Amino acid sequence: MNGDPMIDLHTHSTASDGSLTPAGLVEKAALAGLNTLALTDHDTLAGLEEAEKAARNQGISFIPGVELEIQTPGSFSSPPAGEFHLLGLGITMPTAEFLDTLRYLAETRERRNHKMVEKMKEAGIEVHYDDIRAFAGGAGLSPASRVSPLVGRPHFGAFLVSRRLAKNQEQAFRRWLGRGRPFYVPREGLDFEKAVRLIHESGGAAVLAHPMSLYVSWGRLPAFLETLKEKGLDGLEAWHPTAGVKDCKRLEETGRNLELCITAGSDFHGSARPDRRLGYTSGNRKIEDRFMEELKANIRP
Repeated sequence: MNGDPMIDLHTHSTASDGSLTPAGLVEKAALAGLNTLALTDHDTLAGLEEAEKAARNQGISFIPGVELEIQTPGSFSSPPAGEFHLLGLGITMPTAEFLDTLRYLAETRERRNHKMVEKMKEAGIEVHYDDIRAFAGGAGLSPASRVSPLVGRPHFGAFLVSRRLAKNQEQAFRRWLGRGRPFYVPREGLDFEKAVRLIHESGGAAVLAHPMSLYVSWGRLPAFLETLKEKGLDGLEAWHPTAGVKDCKRLEETGRNLELCITAGSDFHGSARPDRRLGYTSGNRKIEDRFMEELKANIRP
């Protein structure tokens, strides 16, 4: 590999809402020159076995992970108004309780999806759930994956684009699928402390994903993060492509002041979000392996 070692600690496959199969994602990472990759699909570990096998074949270090939806905690004095996601990195020994919890989340996701279909029908759109499911197949660089994909909002977005109700995914979310939009239905999440416990018991580190999505003001953020740390948070994904470089630097400084592990990711989804590149984060910066060295100290043996 040319240049400095490059990694990625936040990616998605067809096991959730990415467009590449787990094996296809790993193959693309190898072609891009990455030496370490984490797969962090939404609320599922289904793609990890396939991705890990592909990583061994490609000579890439693999970090088994997950991205969990967290229920806005009413117990916090000032709960966040935005999206609250938690990465579990290093899930090497998933407990039975963790697997049961993920199955429950998959069931709630399906119920949410059917409610979204009903909203679309009420708006006069001719649609069946199978029409949405058809967009969840994905197309990887490897033979067809045996992992059954979860259906998520990007698949609804693809359907809306196909019906010319949106020009692209960004417009589909902005007009129809985003929070407060006509077809939005909130998804049930986990209690933060339970999610952290499940991640820790399964061998992983709990890292707050894309913190700018919380919509917590800079003035409140340090105290909020300190509260999360007291409740078990290990790290902060300070570097994410949805935040500007200046904000990422500020997040990293804030996290380090609180002695949190700092990570970086691309949040790669493939064709669903073509602006994101494997191994690159905010400001089109390569994700350096220094973040992996820092993470290793927080992954439980």
